[in-house]
Amino acid sequence: MSAKVLVISSTLRKDGNSEALALEFARGAKEKGHDVEFVSLIDKDIKFCKGCLACQKLQHCVIKDDSNEIVEKMKNANVIAFASPIYYYEMSGQLKTLLDRANPLFPSDYKFRDIYFLSAAADSDPKAADIAINGIQGWIACFDKVQLKGSILGAGAQDIGDIKNNPAMKKAYEMGQNV
Repeated sequence: MSAKVLVISSTLRKDGNSEALALEFARGAKEKGHDVEFVSLIDKDIKFCKGCLACQKLQHCVIKDDSNEIVEKMKNANVIAFASPIYYYEMSGQLKTLLDRANPLFPSDYKFRDIYFLSAAADSDPKAADIAINGIQGWIACFDKVQLKGSILGAGAQDIGDIKNNPAMKKAYEMGQNV
């Protein structure tokens, strides 16, 4: 069965390492016949959540920026793959801000069930993304029907292109194929 897959890249570096992983995941999912949409947060205007909770009643955020469109895409996807560079052992601020702004999804009839997390870090420690994964799992814990299906870390990838021959590229492609 074909799934609607949304891949969100949160790096602000064009052709960054985590974006390369996201594109490989998307390629794998597309080649398996899934409906894949890729969204990059480069040049997106996403403001901070104000904590007003109006979204809980309105089912959309009152702040007018690009997050409302992205959150609607998240709501209608069956699978979401988030990609992030690892900064100070955590997900990018852009991704965290988007997750905060996805608060209208909490009371909604969201379709997503499976979440994937793809990351790249300059640090070569295989545990470099553990804190970021914990953060993603915290977001997922707010949604009863949702699970983290998999995560990949491209460790030791600092400069643009470092990820090219990293084993994480093959893993991201295969993970996309197994959606």
